[in-house]
Amino acid sequence: MAEDYGSDLAGASILVVDDEPGMRNFLFKTLQPRVKRVELASSPEEASVKLDECHFDLVILDNVMPRKTGLEWVTEQRKLGFLADTILITAYADLETAIAALRAGVSDFVLKPFRANQILGSVARTLDRKYLRRDNTLLRHELKVDGQGKLLGTSAALSEVRSLLRKLAPLPTPVLFTGASGTGKELAARTLHQASDRAERPFVAVNCAAIAPDHIAQELFGINGPGDDLKPGLFLLADGGTLFLDEVAQMPEVVQAALLRALEDQRVRPVGAEREFPLNLRLLFATNADPEEAVAQGRFRADLYHRMNVVRIDMPPLKDRLEDITELAALFMQQSATSLGLPALDLSADTLLKLSRYHWPGNVRELKNLIERSVILGEFPQEFAGDSKVTGARAVENLEQVMQRHILHVLDLCDGNRAEAARRLGVSRKTIDRRVSAWED
Repeated sequence: MAEDYGSDLAGASILVVDDEPGMRNFLFKTLQPRVKRVELASSPEEASVKLDECHFDLVILDNVMPRKTGLEWVTEQRKLGFLADTILITAYADLETAIAALRAGVSDFVLKPFRANQILGSVARTLDRKYLRRDNTLLRHELKVDGQGKLLGTSAALSEVRSLLRKLAPLPTPVLFTGASGTGKELAARTLHQASDRAERPFVAVNCAAIAPDHIAQELFGINGPGDDLKPGLFLLADGGTLFLDEVAQMPEVVQAALLRALEDQRVRPVGAEREFPLNLRLLFATNADPEEAVAQGRFRADLYHRMNVVRIDMPPLKDRLEDITELAALFMQQSATSLGLPALDLSADTLLKLSRYHWPGNVRELKNLIERSVILGEFPQEFAGDSKVTGARAVENLEQVMQRHILHVLDLCDGNRAEAARRLGVSRKTIDRRVSAWED
């Protein structure tokens, strides 16, 4: 069973290249029940055609074949752009073959004759190393970008976003997220990914504005470097998952053209490679600029804009979802106090009211930074300070208690006028009525 050899085996796509029908049949019967897909090729020429048509995680290759050895074929493929790991099956494990295989980038040897468990063990080890390299690369990339956390809030504006994300989750449709900086575009994209059938595959976020213009093509599409060493880009590393391109309006024009081709053809060509690779990706986009204005000014391709703007989600600014401030402030307070090892500040009703009256030009990110800075300094800035003090245990009241104190305090300031309290809090009158009724029960 697949689980006997690790979880990576079940999702693998494998190409078997061998001129002997008996060996091809044996490998097919061994692999087919345990992996996602197995394709067979009886010659290097047939294998080359299949590589042009499909992406394979692994190639199992016989070395001794008519007209061309397996190692000669691998060496040729490296020059064209060859992404798959390779297992060489051979009856001759001499030093010269081993050195040639190492130079060609072969991942493992299996000596003939071999049993089913030997080839399965080699496949599992090779896939483990392959995905460990991929995960390490993606982790290093992840450490360079922001965007960890959850899409929090119960406001009507955010509820509309969540409803649309649920509808889009099972579909492959490209989505364009727009909105000011700090409104949670990447968090919304992550939420969409987690709700989709790609949730177990990578989510890769790329800030296009943070990559030097002369390096962004290599970063996204990969490069066939010196010695025919193919370094896959983020498009290929995110295979099977979701690629999120943030600040896409700042992408150089030459890269826009390559992105349009990738969207239309679902294929990508690494820089310096001759072969295109098929894609299995969901592409999500975001920008805090006005994309239509960028098109009108000639800074962004109109055809690319229309191709990625199938569905557009405008992320609401924090000033339009003031109901969420209490929940967000409580979470950020707990996170900051825990990560910094410092006492939390009390989110008094007075402080929460002042937070809800501020216009938040930096949106959720500005609120988070304010809370963290206040924890470091041990007090809120004067414009937000109420009766806030370092109180330890009280500062980690549960969220419902914090919200209850805040709403009741605002009601008190409004002499019990629920309509006015709802206006100040930025919520509906029904929300106030529902919560007060729940507290009275």
